[in-house]
This record gives sequence, C-alpha cells and structure tokens, in this order.
Amino acid sequence: MNVMIIGAGISGLCTAITLQQKGHEVKVFESYPELKPVGAGLLLGQNALKGLFRLGIGEKILRVGKVNKTVTVLSEKGNVISKLDTDRLDQKFQTDSIAVLRSDLHDVLVRSLKSGTVTVNKKCVGFEQDDRGVSVRFADGKTGRGDVLIAADGIHSIIRKQLLPGLKTRYAGYTCWRGVTSGVPDGFKEELTETWGPKGRFGIVPLSDRQIYWFAVINAEENSRVFAGYRNRDLLKHFGDYHFPIPQILRMTREEEVIWNDIVDLEPLDRFAFDRIVLIGDAAHATTPNMGQGACQGIEDALVLSRCIDEQSNPVAAFQAFQEQRIKRTRKIVNTSWSIGKMAQIENRWICSLRNALLRRVPHSFQEKQLEFLYDVDFS
Repeated sequence: MNVMIIGAGISGLCTAITLQQKGHEVKVFESYPELKPVGAGLLLGQNALKGLFRLGIGEKILRVGKVNKTVTVLSEKGNVISKLDTDRLDQKFQTDSIAVLRSDLHDVLVRSLKSGTVTVNKKCVGFEQDDRGVSVRFADGKTGRGDVLIAADGIHSIIRKQLLPGLKTRYAGYTCWRGVTSGVPDGFKEELTETWGPKGRFGIVPLSDRQIYWFAVINAEENSRVFAGYRNRDLLKHFGDYHFPIPQILRMTREEEVIWNDIVDLEPLDRFAFDRIVLIGDAAHATTPNMGQGACQGIEDALVLSRCIDEQSNPVAAFQAFQEQRIKRTRKIVNTSWSIGKMAQIENRWICSLRNALLRRVPHSFQEKQLEFLYDVDFS
C-alpha cells in the first residue's frame, strides 16, 4: 500500500518503521519545521520494550535508556507508602522497563526509517476520502494522495477534529512541570520514586549518564495565569518542605530545561476506524500520564495495526480489526489512569493519611496483577 501518516511522534514513527519493514510505501508528514520532540523523559514499560524489540530496535533503546527495577511511592516526608520490585515481572515477560530521554528515543526511531520518509513543515489542514484512497490538504497549498491515511497527530489531532467535530479534550484538574537535571545530588540513591503529598506530587526518574527526569504536579484551575508564570524558584518554594532530594533536584535544574503544561486527556472514544482513515496514539486514546502508558500504547498501536494489515485483505477491514482489538484495552488504561490521578492528587491531609494507610495494606501480588494486565501483550 501507499500509506500516509500525519504526525512524526512515537506512534507515527513506529508505525512507519513496521510498515516499511513489510514492504509498504510510507510517507510521514510533520507540522513542525524540524524533528524536535516535545517533552523531557518518559518511561517505557515491558509492553513497550517488547514492541521495540519486535521492531528490531530494542537493543538500541536499551543502550540509551536506564533500567529501573523498583517503583516506590513515598509520602512528602519520605516514608514508604508502596514499593514494588519488578524482578519477577521482568523474568516472566523476559524484558525490562526503562526510562529514556524522549529525544534519544525519537532519534533512534528516525534513524530506523528510510531516508526521506519524513517531511517536516507540512501541516495537515483537511482531507477527503473515496473508495480508492485519501487526499490530504496541507497549509502550504499542496496536497498528498495515498491508499490510506493514519492519523498520528496527537491529542489535538486535526484529522480527528474533522472526523468527530465537537469532541473536546478533558482537563484533569492539575498542571505539570517536567525537567531534566545533569548530575545527581550527593547521597541520592538512583531509584524511581513518586511522592504523594497534600501540596501535590513529585516524580523522580533516574536516566542514563547520571541524569534525572523529574515532574511536579499541582492541582490548579485550567490555564492558570499564576502557574503559567511559575519558575524553578516558585516550585522550590512550593515543594521546599518535601523530602530529600526534591529541593536539591529543583535547585540543580536549569530554567531552560523545564517545560509546563496542563494535563488533559480524551474521554474514551467508541471509534478509531473511519473507512480508509484510522486514528492511533494520542489522536485516538490520549491518556493522563499516571500509569506511564502514553508512549507505550502508541508503540502497541503500531505493532497491532501492522498485524491487522497483514491479516486482512483490504485496508478498511484492517482498520476495523485494529479498532476491535484496541478499543477495550485503551479504554481501560485511560479510565484507570484518570482514577489514579484523582487519588494521587488528594489535598486534604486527613484523607491523604487514610489513603496512605490503605495503600500500605495492598499486597504486592495485587500490584503485580495490575501490571501484568499492562505487560501481557502478544505482537506475534
């Protein structure tokens, strides 16, 4: 097939890689003038890493990422609320979960494509489809034509907005800063932690080369002017009484290494496939980041869509099969992540203490069972 993909993010690039490997003609169109990913760091669970190995690039990602063996939730004073060692899951699924800079992952994906696959500065502004293919209009006045169109253009997808007019993103009720430090504070144990306190959450994710990816989450009104003006010194004042090494990490982070945005998702859709057009990644099922599954589900999409195209005799049937296989799973992840966020962002101190006490009683076997649902995927 002649395949057009709108969006050169993780889901779009992974889809392009697997379809090229299977002999399809693929063109990826990116609206930004350069291939510069937006974001700081991200987590890739066993399901995502399994998919990247299936694409033949797992070893490359391991070389630029850092394996994490424990996930610990702490109180603002540093007391353990919950701790999970992933060794048994790593052995069962025969891979690890890792943290990686988004730019490093993006670089590996782009280098895995044929030269000339991606065209930048090509903003899609509309499309038309018929029973033989899809035509795309770009902001520069030019057009493109392919047998199918794969919309991987993110949570604010132009293609989805035309297919489903009136559908809006959903604000989660909290806003987020993300940053990367070069170097680590003295005495820091390189462990993945997330701190839940009445002033908000703070996540610490060790990266390779003694770097740290961190995120800070505070309840807020949408598009808050106050928080839009926050700088590192303001975050340090807000989280200054949280445990080591949170204040130290904020002091070490350069201002230009911090990005800020409100957290939004999409209420689960009932449809991803529209004849010769299909939505994937955040265009289809954008989720809050509370389970670290945004990029992971985009990678899953790529592998499942490629398999459906292999198995079906025409693209319309393939896209319908993809929809049937992905809707239930992504719906559960979106809804679960939304619920986790609400629980983690509790501000009342008494309710926080009650929540923490209850979470300490949750057996490790139950936590592992929840992760098994995420990691138990088959790309064969």
